[in-house]
Amino acid sequence: QVQLVESEGGLVQPGGSLRLSCVASGSIFSINVMGWYRQAPGKQRDLVARITSSNSTNYADSVKGRFTISRDNGRNTVYLQMNRLKPEDTAVYYCHLISVLPPGTYWGQGTQVTVSS
Repeated sequence: QVQLVESEGGLVQPGGSLRLSCVASGSIFSINVMGWYRQAPGKQRDLVARITSSNSTNYADSVKGRFTISRDNGRNTVYLQMNRLKPEDTAVYYCHLISVLPPGTYWGQGTQVTVSS
């Protein structure tokens, strides 16, 4: 059984920074992709950023240049450094993992990030 545990989000002022982390635990032997999605009220869940096992990254256009995704393979952990936050970044952020062994897709429970003055 695989579990994803995300760090707490929080309330941040516009222009501020926040770092999210997500640790995968359980019987995982090979992780392919780790990433972050977000869902604002009344909207669909969208990709924010993802990183492959070879450290190839993809970002949503809206966060390019502001957010940075990284991973620590030894700790099965993925990070999302969010800088120059905007009110439109307010959403529930979900950690996502695609595992090769065992094969599967997993989601974290979500963490609220609110950007407001």
